[in-house]
Amino acid sequence: MAAAQVVRSEWTKIRSVASTVWTLSLAVVVTIALGMLISALSANGFDGMDPRQRLSFDPTLTSFAGMSLGQLAMIVFGVLVVSNEYSTGMIRASLAAVPQRGVFLAGKLGVATALALVVSMATAFAAFFLGQAMLGAHGASLGDDGVLRAVIGGGLYMTLIAVFSMGVATVLRSPMLSLGILMPFFFLVSGILGNVDATRRIGRFLPDQAGSRIMRVVVPLDDDTPYGPWGGLGIMVLWVVAALAGGYLLLKKRDA
Repeated sequence: MAAAQVVRSEWTKIRSVASTVWTLSLAVVVTIALGMLISALSANGFDGMDPRQRLSFDPTLTSFAGMSLGQLAMIVFGVLVVSNEYSTGMIRASLAAVPQRGVFLAGKLGVATALALVVSMATAFAAFFLGQAMLGAHGASLGDDGVLRAVIGGGLYMTLIAVFSMGVATVLRSPMLSLGILMPFFFLVSGILGNVDATRRIGRFLPDQAGSRIMRVVVPLDDDTPYGPWGGLGIMVLWVVAALAGGYLLLKKRDA
């Protein structure tokens, strides 16, 4: 099957499965709605902050407060895109139609990544503008130093979360196992490792901890992270590449 036909086939699969459409919609709604809520609460409580808190207040990052929950929906999307075919047994028919497994995987990941990128970028810009509207006089402008980079970075971060999940799902094949590992890892384990003194040096190199750095504009006074915004995103990209490489190697070696 030609590459163009593979792409069309994968696009049909994604848009015909209601669960993938709903998870993307949920990612958009949760990220924007929670970001607006936290921004409104921050604006209301700004006058009660002490001088140190005001110096470290990051209006851009505040508007992305919903990203912590929105990324969970992107994880589900990434897992379902890959593992739905394994859970239904359709993977056998797909690999029979496209025996070149590298072409099959590239087509699937390419279509899903492009869709995730479009949705994530739209979500990031919407979350920023609506969040700044809630912050009012305490908000930031897209033309301020570092803000555009942070907003674009927010879209890239959400996309990479989805792609990383696709790689893990390709390795594990099971949707329940993939979600059972990824959800606690991003929602619980990573946060603990990144906030406990004994493990903070390790936690800051995890994919979400490093990648989310791209969304920060104001650096706290006590911050000692050994990399900048793009360095953090680069670390996340390495995690994504490792997950995809593992998935590709296992897909080539094992039976469907």
